[in-house]
Formats: sequence, C-alpha cells, structure tokens
Amino acid sequence: MKKHIIETVLEVYDSVSELPKNAQILMKKAQLAREQAYAPYSKFKVGAALQLANGEVVLGNNQENAAYPSGLCAERVAVFAAGANFPGVAVEMIALTVRSEKHKVTTPTAPCGACRQSLAEYEVNQKTPMLLYFMGESGKVVKAASVKALLPLVFDSSFLG
Repeated sequence: MKKHIIETVLEVYDSVSELPKNAQILMKKAQLAREQAYAPYSKFKVGAALQLANGEVVLGNNQENAAYPSGLCAERVAVFAAGANFPGVAVEMIALTVRSEKHKVTTPTAPCGACRQSLAEYEVNQKTPMLLYFMGESGKVVKAASVKALLPLVFDSSFLG
C-alpha cells in the first residue's frame, strides 16, 4: 500500500509590523472595514480587504441578520463584491482581521469553512493563488500562500463532470 501525505505550510509573523509593506497597508484597510461590520448579535466583527490585480482594493465586513443564516461573512461580502464589480480581475492578496466586543482576540482567526470554499472557487477560476494574511485583533499574523493551503482537498467544478 502506497501512502500519500498531504501537507500545508503556513508562515506565522509576530505582528503586523513584520509583514511586507503592501500587506501592512492592506491589513490596515481590513481593520478599518472590520470596525464598520454589522454584528449586533455575535459582537464578533470581521474585516476583509482584497487587493486585485488591477490595483483596486475591495473591502468587506460581516453583515449579520436576526434570521442567523441570512447573514454573510466578511470574506464572502468582499469576494462577491469583487466578482460583481471587477469580473475576471484576479484577487492577488487578502487581509482578514477580527475583533470581539466580548473579549480580546489575539489568536489568528482563519476564514470559516463556507468562506474557504467560496474563496477557493475564485482561486481555482482565476488559476493563480490568492495570498492570505489573517489575524485576530492584535498579535500574530498567519500567512497562507493560497486558499488551497487552508483547504487542500478543495471541491471544485472538476468533480461535477
């Protein structure tokens, strides 16, 4: 029996100040977007900033709803807005940050499963990786070289025939 190993590599930085300058700028935009989140129920605010290949930056934040499944995460708000306003333009880099109104979040917080799948769809379609940086409110920042690093067994259109 031949064994195959699937591994992923993530880089961890001690703070935003250690990131490349363009990633620092994008994370600052994600932090500003985070503060505009509509999160009256969870009190957990998420901000996303996407750097597109054409130089545009698209922001997103979580938008909650009293009918909980009707809300939308920051990552999907941003990537869907990018797809709607800049169709066919690749997402080069994503910065994500969270803040809770209930406690301090210092652990880097990765996208949820639904957001990973949505981001993966765009990454597969654009045929180039999306660089991701994610963090809590402060502290360490994680870098993933692509969405596939967070979702290595991605489900995409190739399975549909």
